[in-house]
Amino acid sequence: MKILILEDEIPAYKKLVAFVNDYFEEDIPHDWARSNSEGKEFLVKNSYNFILSDIQLLDGISFDLYNEISIDAPIIFCSAHDEYLFQAFNTNGIAYILKPYTQSDFEKAIEKYQSLFKQGNYNTLNQQTITELKLALQEEHNNYKKRFVIKKAKGIQLLNVSEISKIEASGDFCIATDVKGKRYPISQNLGSIHQELHPAKFFKINRSEIISIDFIENIESHFKNRLLIQITGTKEKVMTSTSTTSDFRKWLEQ
Repeated sequence: MKILILEDEIPAYKKLVAFVNDYFEEDIPHDWARSNSEGKEFLVKNSYNFILSDIQLLDGISFDLYNEISIDAPIIFCSAHDEYLFQAFNTNGIAYILKPYTQSDFEKAIEKYQSLFKQGNYNTLNQQTITELKLALQEEHNNYKKRFVIKKAKGIQLLNVSEISKIEASGDFCIATDVKGKRYPISQNLGSIHQELHPAKFFKINRSEIISIDFIENIESHFKNRLLIQITGTKEKVMTSTSTTSDFRKWLEQ
């Protein structure tokens, strides 16, 4: 047996290797690529029993690679994307695991792949399937909030989500802070805002604060299994709660 792992994040790659070896109870030979270009080199020269593939690689989405090269090996996708994309995966009979995944998640995906493959229900990636997955990926991205409309005395102002470093609860509304430290009132509660933001980009670190992964400057350990985080645009550090620290660490490795 030999497998190919397409994963740009080193911690995620190491976790997959450990899961594979634990599941099969031996060290399984594998190749590892962090980009589509590296993956292409392996795929044109080798054949694999199956492929573990992230969707977002260093040089683009892996769907582009599968669109360029015909893949006969079953693929198990490992990704932080959810809802729309995985509805498409289920429709197409493709195995997947959702980050941050566990050993149990991995084993279920392997068992699903084996079941589909043995029953003849596993769909290899053809042009139609890739197109459907790309459309689902686009639909997922379109579903998340792109900007907030900030009402002011002199009119309205648009705040792009890509510029937000932190959002904190403040009574019945919230305050968003941008990368320059400017603060904006948002007439929504923190829970509803959290549901509108992309889960790979924003994390609710405690009951009253959401932060963006794009503007984390530094993380340091704190007492009671908490983490202190320096965010661009703010002087004060924010802190994870004891209950969120573990999930936050997993989120960072996506």
